[in-house]
Amino acid sequence: MAMRFRAVRHRRLAILLAATIAAIPAASLAQELNSKQHKRLPDAPAKLPRVPADKTRGLDFLFGALKAAPDEASAKHVEARIWAIWLQTPSDTVLLLMTRAKAAMVAQNSDVALQLLDAVIRLRPDYVEGWNRRATLYYLRNDYAHSLADIEQVLAREPRHFGALAGLGMIMQDLGDDKRALDAFRRAIAVNPHLDKVPELIKTLSEKVEGRDI
Repeated sequence: MAMRFRAVRHRRLAILLAATIAAIPAASLAQELNSKQHKRLPDAPAKLPRVPADKTRGLDFLFGALKAAPDEASAKHVEARIWAIWLQTPSDTVLLLMTRAKAAMVAQNSDVALQLLDAVIRLRPDYVEGWNRRATLYYLRNDYAHSLADIEQVLAREPRHFGALAGLGMIMQDLGDDKRALDAFRRAIAVNPHLDKVPELIKTLSEKVEGRDI
């Protein structure tokens, strides 16, 4: 039953993406993808703090602290702790694969990175950051259908994942669906009010979608 439900959701996602792309002239879409300057998606900092093993309780506290953070420095400290919990895995093999996948992405060897992340997800399909890292890779490859499918997997496991929500917004914006982009960015900023550049994107998109205030 659960597998059938997921299959239906994936079909709906594919239909949504097809409808969105169909609304954009083919020449315009091709030009946009060819000239695209990749935006920096929210990602974990290079150095992460040590965090407790109790993920659920720790995350609930940290998301509350993130919203209440009095300044940017405090917010970034809390954000780093959230990323550290998300990246935790009891599997040394998964940790090694993730490290190598990140190195391959930095080296722009996306085929190797994809193979490594595929292996991560096969080994630990419950590991949120495996799906999120692969969603990012698919986005950078302009493979929006697969990126959206992986973002759906991330948000099903962690609805507060501001990185995935921001990525969803960027994909919808690239596809010209400003309304869904605005919704995704607003969901991201509601979770993490300190995301870089997202408030400016919300301001621009809200003026386009909803018009200027009179």
